[in-house]
Amino acid sequence: MFSAESTGVSAARTLRTMARPKSNKPTDGELLILRVLWQRGGSTVRQIHAALQQVHPTGYTSVLKILQIMTQKGLVVRDDSQRPQVYSPAASETKTKRQFIKDMIDRLFGGSAKNLVMHTLATNKSSEEELAQIREHLDKLRRDPK
Repeated sequence: MFSAESTGVSAARTLRTMARPKSNKPTDGELLILRVLWQRGGSTVRQIHAALQQVHPTGYTSVLKILQIMTQKGLVVRDDSQRPQVYSPAASETKTKRQFIKDMIDRLFGGSAKNLVMHTLATNKSSEEELAQIREHLDKLRRDPK
């Protein structure tokens, strides 16, 4: 049977190395805030809080704390020259989505975009219109591979 002791490594050290590393990736709650900022542009805590109340009721101080954490992680930028302070997304929605997809392709599909697409199409039923749009996009990529 495998144990940390049998390898000569302490259990505490094993757990530390297995712990999830700190990440600059947004959590689900942070993504909700980013969606508000991508839609509205720069916004105050009060404006963000009001927008979130429509989809996910939460306290004002919770929104403020999450924005402080997001600022530390580099997910949002805060304009301190204004009162009240205005928060804006540090990266565009497109750039953020591309980074998430790239990470998912690397981690779950061994770097293969083909495997991601094949798995997605097998898992989710696509309409004929969606399939036509996918074919059109693939044709465009063939003509202009960038």
